[in-house]
Amino acid sequence: MSNNSDPLFDRYANMDFSEAKPVSAIPALAGLQAEHGGKSRVTMRMDNDVLAVFKARAELTGGSYQTLINQALRDAVQGMTLAEVVRQTIRQELHAD
Repeated sequence: MSNNSDPLFDRYANMDFSEAKPVSAIPALAGLQAEHGGKSRVTMRMDNDVLAVFKARAELTGGSYQTLINQALRDAVQGMTLAEVVRQTIRQELHAD
């Protein structure tokens, strides 16, 4: 498993961003971020096995583990239980044909 599940990581990994400015220093970008962002940077600790599951799922789907964690949290706050997620997934798979 790679350390970074972002498909664009390799493309930009070697670019020099040492002169880059933060979004907050560019009013037009700060305005766009405020208007469309809706996200906050947080630091949290989680169990290694839980993180490994999200990273593995992200690698299988080609997505971002952070997006998967965000969706899992969103489902939790909306009251979606694991059983409901399984039911919904099965329904989607049955009707995917």
